[in-house]
Amino acid sequence: MEENLVIVESPAKAKTIQKFLGKDFNVKSSQGHIRDLSKSRLSIDIEHGFKPEYEIPAEKKAIVADLKKAAKNASTVWLASDEDREGEAISWHLYETLGLKKESTRRIAFHEITKDAILKAIGNPRDIDMNLVDAQQARRVLDRLVGFELSPVLWKKIQPKLSAGRVQSVALRLVVDREKEIIGFRREKYYKVEATFHPAGLPSGVTVKATIDKRFSSSDEACAFLEKCIGAGFSISSIEKKEGARTPAAPFTTSTLQQEASRKLRFPVSLTMSVAQRLYESGYITYMRTDSTNLSSLAINAAKEYITDNFGKEYSKPRQYRTRSKSAQEAHEAIRPTFISNTEIPGTPQEKRLYELIWKRTVASQMSDARILKTTISISSDKIDEVFDTEAAEVLFDGFLKLYIESTDDEQDHDDVILPELHEGDMMEERGIAAMCRFTAPPARFSEATLVKKLEELGIGRPSTYSPTISTLTEGRGYIMRGDKEGEKVKVTDYMLSGGRISSSERTETVGAEKGRLLPQEIGMIVSDFLVDKFERILDYGFTADVEKEFDQIAAGDMKWESLISSFYSAFHEKVEETLNSKEYSHVSRELGTDPSDGLPVVAKFGKYGSYIQKGDGDRKQYASLAPGQLIESITLEEALKLFSLPRTVGRYEGIDIIATKGRFGPYLKYGDRNVSLPKGTDPVRVSLEKCIELIDSAGSKPEKQIISDFKDSGIQVIAGNYGPYIKYADGNYRIPKGSDAEALTEEDCKKIIESGKPTGRKTRKNR
Repeated sequence: MEENLVIVESPAKAKTIQKFLGKDFNVKSSQGHIRDLSKSRLSIDIEHGFKPEYEIPAEKKAIVADLKKAAKNASTVWLASDEDREGEAISWHLYETLGLKKESTRRIAFHEITKDAILKAIGNPRDIDMNLVDAQQARRVLDRLVGFELSPVLWKKIQPKLSAGRVQSVALRLVVDREKEIIGFRREKYYKVEATFHPAGLPSGVTVKATIDKRFSSSDEACAFLEKCIGAGFSISSIEKKEGARTPAAPFTTSTLQQEASRKLRFPVSLTMSVAQRLYESGYITYMRTDSTNLSSLAINAAKEYITDNFGKEYSKPRQYRTRSKSAQEAHEAIRPTFISNTEIPGTPQEKRLYELIWKRTVASQMSDARILKTTISISSDKIDEVFDTEAAEVLFDGFLKLYIESTDDEQDHDDVILPELHEGDMMEERGIAAMCRFTAPPARFSEATLVKKLEELGIGRPSTYSPTISTLTEGRGYIMRGDKEGEKVKVTDYMLSGGRISSSERTETVGAEKGRLLPQEIGMIVSDFLVDKFERILDYGFTADVEKEFDQIAAGDMKWESLISSFYSAFHEKVEETLNSKEYSHVSRELGTDPSDGLPVVAKFGKYGSYIQKGDGDRKQYASLAPGQLIESITLEEALKLFSLPRTVGRYEGIDIIATKGRFGPYLKYGDRNVSLPKGTDPVRVSLEKCIELIDSAGSKPEKQIISDFKDSGIQVIAGNYGPYIKYADGNYRIPKGSDAEALTEEDCKKIIESGKPTGRKTRKNR
């Protein structure tokens, strides 16, 4: 009865902490929550104050039995789950389920896994904070009520196996609303004018490019402007130099880390969080779920010492950032390295890249401002009213830019503009003026980074919920697809003034192309529209943000969680019953026109098996499924008619026809007696011969099974199979849960999946 039992959330964390505490402590893992609401029933006693009815899942019973046995043999039990609401709830569930006693139980919390932090926490134990537990329970109960009651409405009115959620559905609405803006946008052509000038008196190779701050709406206007420029003399009318400063960005919060890792490293939000979790549990970074931008005085001083030693005293500027989030729920620090002196860590390439990003951002936040000299030059002529402008920025002192530059959401490649030494009144010889045809652009679709940013701006959800929310919308339900938009190729004419003559040239402009965006699928559009129409209050951005504020009030002890649920539920339940009992169903149909070849009507519809095109009626009906990324709301008649062209002979390769077509499992290529799957998002109607040959060659040379990870000590392998990645252990194969990144799975992750799952087996296909 002298042993100390420490219970943490993950096996990796237990292993790290055990090294610090030694033989007098037994560190075990609960592997997350040990009890939860039932998966098969509501598990909330609505008649008795919305009391949750928790149960221990089958896969956690062995863990609970082991923890109970260890707790009986311990004189003191230390509950060391994470320092947030979810972690507080895990400690409370452990206390209740294991039958612990207050006098022999201690709650400890820390935001970094270092020996000093662990020992300090043990020296300053506290009680379980029931306000934080109640805030977590309020979120869990409210989300269960919304999901459990809304989902059957969708099953009945739209399609089986759909789901809705309090935060999930609002995030979906953001993506859908943006898509509708884009569909409703009507692009307009305009002309942008850029001139090339040679400053008089300087070598002939020195040129300056400048543009006018005006758009011409037609080719006639653009050409009229160029005609006015014929024979015009140009000179510098003004030079303005302005010195400014750039301040480094604050250290990372959960949200800003997700955004920057998406922009700089191209990490999906889910991957960022899983890699950050491993870094935290290995003791390399502080806790990765935080709204705070604060740094400890220890971290600030360590950064100052590193900067002074490695860059010089002039590069150091210690500063503390204020947390911008009005509803920051935790008092711990920003995400930072536990030891600034650790410039590198061992680990996977992903872990090293994310750690480097966190390290650079933290250190840069304590560096001096950069001093920038911005120069604006205006070039005028007495023959035209318009003024040509050019800008350049010169770095006078690089400061934090020596180490780190923050990315932006609309980042484009820009060459640094270097201007020669110029003065007001200098003559500028015109070396050509071009009027380039462009098109106005609609709002950009959301990327994962910009969606996270928007959710945070609106106060919807919490940074810790963004990753599972986006995963549910993409992998879980297929409401949204990550992908690229190819854009439309449009022939345009540009005009050029050179040597006193105006000439024209044709080229192809790509309009509307986007990469790495969240694209709503038809089912997502339908679900969102239905929920907005029938449950407007729940899908309201303001309402969702207000609920988050009420969770904060509960966490602060200023509100009872039952009153929040009670005030919401009765009106919501009444609306659910009313919608279920109505005879309204969600039918989406749009007439596209008639096929010019045979005069048959063409309609885009949504049915039991998804969105499709119907041509003709009565006995002459023809059907074709919409391609990935195509929407009923925006598909054109021309695009719809192409869908009836499958199977399509793309061309010949080594004397054999390549045929693009669609099957039960999606689009594929038929090449002789071989079938080659087309990658997700590839349109069989438009796939090129070159792409098909590349796919056929790679399919022929690629081994059937490729080992992603090989944990030799345990005999576990992660394998890329023909139908997706899976885990191989002993004589069994185990499915990897949806939304998991196979490349990021650790040995412990694989063991959890093996323990909680059953090996897959070959099943005899039955008659359908």
